[in-house]
Amino acid sequence: MAWRIEDAVVQGEIDNTVEGHTTGHIWLLDRDEPLILSLNGDCWRDLAGTRLQFENPAPKALPDSESLDMDQLGIIGDMTASLRRRVPTVDEEELQDLFDLKQEIPFEWRNTLYLEWFSEINGRVVIESANFALTISPHEWEMDEDAENAQKLANMNSMRDFMAQVIGRSESQGADQNAATELDEYAWEERLKESDRLTEAYQEVLEKYVEDVDCEQKEAFVMGWDGLLDALADQDEADEEGFDYESDESLEYDEDEDEDGFSSKRDDHPLQAKAQELAMRAMDLVERDAGPGTPAYQLVNNLLQVSGKLAGALYEGSDGYEPETGFVLAILKRCLNWLNEAVGACQLLIELERDPERQAALEQLRSSAFEIRDGIVEMRRELK
Repeated sequence: MAWRIEDAVVQGEIDNTVEGHTTGHIWLLDRDEPLILSLNGDCWRDLAGTRLQFENPAPKALPDSESLDMDQLGIIGDMTASLRRRVPTVDEEELQDLFDLKQEIPFEWRNTLYLEWFSEINGRVVIESANFALTISPHEWEMDEDAENAQKLANMNSMRDFMAQVIGRSESQGADQNAATELDEYAWEERLKESDRLTEAYQEVLEKYVEDVDCEQKEAFVMGWDGLLDALADQDEADEEGFDYESDESLEYDEDEDEDGFSSKRDDHPLQAKAQELAMRAMDLVERDAGPGTPAYQLVNNLLQVSGKLAGALYEGSDGYEPETGFVLAILKRCLNWLNEAVGACQLLIELERDPERQAALEQLRSSAFEIRDGIVEMRRELK
């Protein structure tokens, strides 16, 4: 996915004084030589025709910075020093405390530096910060509004092309053939991998457009969801004509459905209920502020994955829906992998724990994980 390198930036410069071409040099912490940018396209109007210099007051090392190619050749994305973003008004420690307490985060709207490009070697690279010191030279040429809109549309098309590569959808012909017959476990595994890529891509798109006034349309366009684009256009047209949604019987809400449209009349499978209870126990037992990569984080994250995926695979609602056997087998196989990782993380926590009561609780947690794993293995055997 995207390289987000703002923390590692020491200083840099972007030069768009030649119309249609943008160059730059960006120095990163722990790298002797700067990244050299040579990009087709122009910045937004505020930076088009100027030289921008920027400096990070508090750079931090980027673990994989050496993987970034020195020569960043490619296509420009959105580049501006005036992107409006909500910026928290508290430091990182206070921010984490507010997150933990589920309290409202104080923020203010600020102009943010946003530099994006699509490298031939590294893909999408982004620098985003409201804290850099900026110096902008006078304009050597002026961009009008029409030219800026054209550049922004070109940037969206570049983002769309990049996301299509990330998602890597299978050929439509193959999808049509699979639709006629029930898929086996291995075909479902490929679909699930595609679904993972789709979820990751959509998260990146949300992050980019979440505060844009036209976020829905832009997200749909970039993700390649042309059907949703048409539906949004029809909705806008209906709104302009004063369509009364409340009087349309086709949009009636089923009181037995929750806010996502799923029926509330369902029975949780015993295995899923046990997995959910185990995940809740783990969350109560380990440190809540454990960061990514720690055994506590790995334990809880993997158990939540198992609980959530089992809920979808073992759904038993009153609507007659029954997932395909291949889909269930593929999900159960993934759950076994997550459970193995959870057991490994739990074992590390047991070895590190010095309190006898907490150690016994962790051992009981591990034992419950083994029970769920045995249940999944038995279910896979029966389905096969």
